[in-house]
Amino acid sequence: MKILVIGAGGREHAIVWKLKQSPRVDRIFCAPGNAGIAMLAECIEIDGNDLEKLARFALDEKIDLTVVGPEVPLTLGIVDFFTEKGLRIFGPSRKSAALEGSKVFSKDLMKKYHIPSAAYEVFDDRDQAVSFIKKTGAPLVVKADGLAAGKGVILAQTIEQAVAAVDLIMADKAFGEAGEKVVVEEFLVGEEASFLAFTDGKTVLSLPSSQDHKAIFDGDQGPNTGGMGAYSPAPVLTESLHQKAMDTVMYPIVKALAAEGCDYKGILYAGLMIDGDQLKVLEFNCRLGDPEAQPLLMRLKTDLVDVMEAVIDGRLAEVKLEIDPRPTVCVVMAAGGYPGSYEKGQVISGLAAAAQIDDVVVFHAGTANRDGEIVTNGGRVLGVTAIGDNLPATIASAYRAAGVISWDKCYFRKDIGQKAIRRMEGGK
Repeated sequence: MKILVIGAGGREHAIVWKLKQSPRVDRIFCAPGNAGIAMLAECIEIDGNDLEKLARFALDEKIDLTVVGPEVPLTLGIVDFFTEKGLRIFGPSRKSAALEGSKVFSKDLMKKYHIPSAAYEVFDDRDQAVSFIKKTGAPLVVKADGLAAGKGVILAQTIEQAVAAVDLIMADKAFGEAGEKVVVEEFLVGEEASFLAFTDGKTVLSLPSSQDHKAIFDGDQGPNTGGMGAYSPAPVLTESLHQKAMDTVMYPIVKALAAEGCDYKGILYAGLMIDGDQLKVLEFNCRLGDPEAQPLLMRLKTDLVDVMEAVIDGRLAEVKLEIDPRPTVCVVMAAGGYPGSYEKGQVISGLAAAAQIDDVVVFHAGTANRDGEIVTNGGRVLGVTAIGDNLPATIASAYRAAGVISWDKCYFRKDIGQKAIRRMEGGK
């Protein structure tokens, strides 16, 4: 088989790495890819959002399967576009991808079909939003309606912070058209977990639980990022809560989408807030998380090609996922200044030394090859991912590998996985 993977991040590197293990795969192309992906696949200089060029390439090269990594091509309708041309592609349709592409669509759908989520109001007028905030009080959550690369959700502890968030989104247009509308939400308390599953629109096949670390600084302090690290499994999502998530969130949302004329096929990702034995949906995503993809795909033993083809063909009920029981941990190494402004082009040292550490894979996110040297080319640069016999040992392996890699102003959180350790020790 010839496969095309679309995207350039750590998630896409992990997808390519997993697909490469399939005996069914002969060649993998990636558009546009990165320096790490280039070691496993043929990177092609086509923007991941250029549907016309991507389809032309897939037809010319007789690509057997296209896998979409990021959310933007999905919301642009790449799956519909490819399917109309007779190309096989993994991911939800444009209509289904609105579940991630529009917070308003998602919230309204959950409300209509009684899927547990935070109370909310939607505004397309700045003054009305501010008036509501002043009347309601804080804390609140302010969200841009559209896609904002994981940064369009602002947790406001005070009325002033909430008003500033509305102005950032609606007046300053920090996230462009994504801020035409804002969702002002009830502030939920608890611990977040990521719940990902494959679905063909009928069967829902869950991956293991995982937990992302969105804030830039240790202790979940500072602004949100695209994700600073993840681990799997997440002990906050107990066996009973796992079943509850399936019964009250995953099955109902797939049925709700079907009732609205959306035949959802692909990855369904629910960001959950867990408080005791209760759970509510924070958001839905329509693709693998980044960095959750790295630890999850490291645990997946089933051939990824087989799973994706079963999803496309509507026969996921025939598949059983085989999962490595060992825990996995991903530590994201970022450019200094991220999620604000940061420099590109810093030479990365220590990659060869890190590659020598057993049971560790360094997935590239924001890297490029410049005159034979690998340099930084994004905010999140690497996802150092380890697997081990127990969580403390796995965390230690990931940090040992991260410790030998460096570049000017390199930064990473030092507490990835500590929530899980505290839970395992009986704390919270």
